[in-house]
Amino acid sequence: MRITILNGEPVPATPFQQYVLDVARQLAASGHTVTTLDLRELDLKGCSGCFGCWVKTPGECVKRDGSAQLCRAVIRADLAVLASPVTMGYTSTLLKRATDQMIPLIHPFFVIEGGEVHHRARYASYPRFGLLLGAEGGADAEDIEITTALWKRTARNLKFRLVLTAVSNRPAQEVAHELTAAA
Repeated sequence: MRITILNGEPVPATPFQQYVLDVARQLAASGHTVTTLDLRELDLKGCSGCFGCWVKTPGECVKRDGSAQLCRAVIRADLAVLASPVTMGYTSTLLKRATDQMIPLIHPFFVIEGGEVHHRARYASYPRFGLLLGAEGGADAEDIEITTALWKRTARNLKFRLVLTAVSNRPAQEVAHELTAAA
């Protein structure tokens, strides 16, 4: 299985950074092809809502930054793992910015799905989606529940399907196994 991990840890050398690396190693040791993108190292300028990715350069951000690399890594994966510490009740701004940069993966046109209006898919298939949350910052069960609900909606809007939320207070090997089993 091809797995892309989007590491939204903004600070290097933290316990959560090490945890994400441990999960990646466990996944690779199980025979999966793992690509890890440390979002703090990518030049992501942020979405300005210009719609250029839909009308000027369909499928690509008009800003020449790391978004093309990000989108390619995500759309080629069977499983995309979004990893972030939970701070002040939500994931990092790095992860949010990266997700905003994935807008080119969908069309500007709308369809009705399940009684709701959503953007039309650009590609025939999209990866499943796992959420890996760092609870080192004092996140409680309610924070995890709310964060999961919000990311589940984001996943739906981007044509992904959230298959698992895991928290870093469990062994990396166990979480790696659950991610691949859920995908």
